[in-house]
Amino acid sequence: MALTTQQEKTIAVVLFAVLGALVLYRMVSVEEHKSVPLTFTPGMKVASPVRRGMTLPGGATDPLLVFLERRIEKYPGVARDLFRMGNANRQANRRLALITKPIETVTLPTSTIPVKTPEEIEADLARADLSRFRFLGYLTDKDSSLFLSKDGELFIVKSGDRILKNYQVKTIGKDYVVLFDTITKVEVRVELTGSAR
Repeated sequence: MALTTQQEKTIAVVLFAVLGALVLYRMVSVEEHKSVPLTFTPGMKVASPVRRGMTLPGGATDPLLVFLERRIEKYPGVARDLFRMGNANRQANRRLALITKPIETVTLPTSTIPVKTPEEIEADLARADLSRFRFLGYLTDKDSSLFLSKDGELFIVKSGDRILKNYQVKTIGKDYVVLFDTITKVEVRVELTGSAR
């Protein structure tokens, strides 16, 4: 629904008239500020009781004795625990009953996981490293040179040759090769298909 220019002007005049009436009403009906007389006038001296220091039930006021005595309490300076429900005497009796029970000793079972020696760990690592070799095939049948690969490197070796620092080709078969670690004395048989046994 579209309004004509005359209707828009009429609505604007009515809104301004209402706004003017509200402002006029607010100015005419101003309430006086409510005030309360001051409790303390400027320059007045107030005599209030000074808080005394903590004392022991016996009347001792030595700060060290008070501190040591209050340290024993669960909640220093509090007569009762607001957060506990029920009878305080019954709870105190329960606490005493809990304290008087004998302490039981618990023996933990020993670990049944076998612990490997450093030599066994090193042999397992060497076995895993040797099993990463792949036997790709022979160069020629006459001189029995064969292709081995490991992690993208290609090696052409014969029986008895060393590979890398401490690996040696121990024996060569028609469809397998046995690799030997000279440090840990671990042997791995690598098949021609490339899978280790």
